[in-house]
Amino acid sequence: MRQPSTPTPPPSDRVRVRRKPDRGRYDRATIDAILDEAVIGHVGYVIDGQPYVTPTSIWRTGDRLYWHGSSASRMLRATKDGAPVCVTASLLDGLVLARSGFDHSVNYRSVMVLGRAHAVEEEAEALAALEAFVEHLYPGRWAKLRPPTRQELKATSVLWMDLDEASAKVRADGVHDEPGDETWPVWAGVVPVALAAGAPEPDEFVPDAMEEPGYVRRRGGRLTGPAD
Repeated sequence: MRQPSTPTPPPSDRVRVRRKPDRGRYDRATIDAILDEAVIGHVGYVIDGQPYVTPTSIWRTGDRLYWHGSSASRMLRATKDGAPVCVTASLLDGLVLARSGFDHSVNYRSVMVLGRAHAVEEEAEALAALEAFVEHLYPGRWAKLRPPTRQELKATSVLWMDLDEASAKVRADGVHDEPGDETWPVWAGVVPVALAAGAPEPDEFVPDAMEEPGYVRRRGGRLTGPAD
């Protein structure tokens, strides 16, 4: 991922990348692309002075980042009323093997978002957000599904936060050996890593004659696309 010729300044000092600042990215195009490719995010929050970090599915629609879960979830109950949260998403792109243990690294793309969580209160808005979630992973599937019941919607909470305060950090590079290590007799280089779909496994009630949808047959590369 190439850094813009005119770097975008960070939206706040809180999200400024300090360690390896050259890896910081603050433009929305980079941030959105990483969030759109991520399937899992981690929501950080505090309850009674105790920090928690909960993994959950995330998706972006426009200038908002969404996640959802059971209405009985401790995370959702603790954060739905405007509580401060930190949401992160990470994509592993490669294993970097150097000639010393100290210089080993990984190639990655990550995003950190700071802000306050807000609950989606209106049923129609929650339904639209859940549709965007399904379409984010499986384009064209929502219209073919059984509509959710009122009880299902009542049991599900959807939260969102603005993307006003976010930053990305990216490493997309090779081996950085210490001077003189280049001749050490051990293999060095990069092992690319990618999230890929495996062979679909239909459940027992799928008729033998029913073909797999295109979004199920996809192999390799990105599993998701833009949410909007």
